[in-house]
Amino acid sequence: MAEAKRRDRWAHTSALLAMLANCHRNPKKPPRKPSDFDPYELAKKRTPVAKSDGFKMLKAVFVDRGEVNRKGAKDAKVRRRREE
Repeated sequence: MAEAKRRDRWAHTSALLAMLANCHRNPKKPPRKPSDFDPYELAKKRTPVAKSDGFKMLKAVFVDRGEVNRKGAKDAKVRRRREE
């Protein structure tokens, strides 16, 4: 019941915000809708990110990059020793 009350209050508030934004908008831009300001409507529009994709991206950025740097640093030390 509390959730419905919050949603109803946000629907009312978002309608007022849309009306206020449309009063002061640039005539060349499209009008704003109440759903643009309602956080419950925005949550419906968002697409969730798959957890496995997030981990793959983090691994590529932090783990794989670190291994390449470590190998490169070791190779540079070996080359320096050979040159001396």
